[in-house]
Amino acid sequence: MGLLTPVAIRVGSIAWLPKYLPRIVQCDNAIRKITRERYGLLDIAGLPNTTVVVAGRKSGVVRRTRLLAVPRDDGSWLVAGSYFGGPNTPQWVFNLRATDTAAIIDQGVTRTVRVRELHDADRAAAWQTLRSVWPNFDLYERRTDRTIPVFELTPVP
Repeated sequence: MGLLTPVAIRVGSIAWLPKYLPRIVQCDNAIRKITRERYGLLDIAGLPNTTVVVAGRKSGVVRRTRLLAVPRDDGSWLVAGSYFGGPNTPQWVFNLRATDTAAIIDQGVTRTVRVRELHDADRAAAWQTLRSVWPNFDLYERRTDRTIPVFELTPVP
């Protein structure tokens, strides 16, 4: 956790925040461009994150999405399609569901990862890990009727 993490948690709990996600992404992209991809909003907030790179399931266009991501001891990452608890599933979730492999960019290094959506006990255990880093996941779960998808991204040797 960083010095600004409590502020980020507070901001992340605001109910109307999902409506402004496109603007937040624009701001993050501007920061990333100015800092030559060294920093973004999640970095400033002291939160673990990675960029997921995956082709669009329909278009085939390769898309990059910066996500709060929790690193695990085995080198894998956990990500959740929460969209701040909004009613809609993020598009990147559908793209990950449509593939077995994707890529992540972590600290400037691109790695191919195996994509696995977690269910049942695996999802429950991963959810606890995610919420230990970002407590707002509990709030997001209460805000939405949908089950928030959780993925494990494991580097391919």
